[in-house]
Amino acid sequence: MILNRLTALRKGKRWSLQYTADRLGIAKSTYAGYESGHRRPSLETINLLAGLYETSTDYILGRVDYPVFQSGNVSTESNQIMELTDFPNMELAVDGTSLSEEEMIQFIAFIRSKRELEVNRNKQNEATRHCAEI
Repeated sequence: MILNRLTALRKGKRWSLQYTADRLGIAKSTYAGYESGHRRPSLETINLLAGLYETSTDYILGRVDYPVFQSGNVSTESNQIMELTDFPNMELAVDGTSLSEEEMIQFIAFIRSKRELEVNRNKQNEATRHCAEI
């Protein structure tokens, strides 16, 4: 479980094994061992990994199925947008029932439509406000 999560988190950030190992202050082979399952990270290392990936130790350990990202004072440059496709083994559920692939596609389409309606509504409100000012 840990190895899948670490690989997905690293790839989601588009980091190389070497870059990740350097950020942790460990050898590339050590970190590669965590991802391959040949090594087990210590609790201290798991805490470091959670901080590095801005997630919880529970997510890394497989206790929860969703990453929890910290919303502190992270600069815009270091913020990473996570797509549903960044976690291919992640399972989404509604009311305790897992979503099928088709339902996930429909969910994404729904969100996109909702956002488009919101943009159009805002444009219409702006135009109405502008006409009222004239």
